[in-house]
Amino acid sequence: MPPATGPGGPPRGRSRPGAAALWRRPLLPGLCVAMTACSGPTQTPEPYAYVAAPALSIEIPAAPPAAPAVPPPPAPALRTPAPAPTLAALRRAGPAPPRIVKPPRPLQCVPYARRLSGIGIRGDAWTWWRQASGRYKRSRRPAIGAVLVISRAGRGLGHLAVVVRVVSDREIVVSHANWLNRGLIHENAPVKDVSLWGNWSKVKVWYTPGAHYGGRTYPAHGFIHPAVSAAAR
Repeated sequence: MPPATGPGGPPRGRSRPGAAALWRRPLLPGLCVAMTACSGPTQTPEPYAYVAAPALSIEIPAAPPAAPAVPPPPAPALRTPAPAPTLAALRRAGPAPPRIVKPPRPLQCVPYARRLSGIGIRGDAWTWWRQASGRYKRSRRPAIGAVLVISRAGRGLGHLAVVVRVVSDREIVVSHANWLNRGLIHENAPVKDVSLWGNWSKVKVWYTPGAHYGGRTYPAHGFIHPAVSAAAR
């Protein structure tokens, strides 16, 4: 049975909605439609990918290695020049190994032989043999204090060496200056006769720096003795 209604009004038994409810009813659906139309198609947000920045690599140059401590150079050894010995001192010293002595200043063979032997001849070494004629005794036999004269052919201007010891008829020991070395003195240097006749016309001289006899043979005149010759008396 239909509900009873009053004239011109809603059915009996139902309450009439208020004006506010009537206004809200059509507004909500329209608002939803409007929001849907404005938002556009729905997109799923992509997850944010975190990309780490590359590590900043700074190369710090290594400090150079510390230079090793350099000790100060040692003080140069003082080389005291030795005065040229006398013939008597060399004779008293007796047999001794060859050695080189640095004089106070460089010496040539002539002034050294003159001072050591006492023979008063001047001039180049090769001229001594001729100058000694009639003034000093000359021979082919060695003796202590005599001067061995090596001729010009073997040493340019010749060479002089003073005998300080006689070892045998064919070997002697001499002291001489400026033998292949800038004005130094060779003491106790052996010299041997290598001539065929044993007359000291050819000799070999000991080379002290190399500790051996030199390979070269030198022609020699012979020996001038300190004794004054009979003709010069």
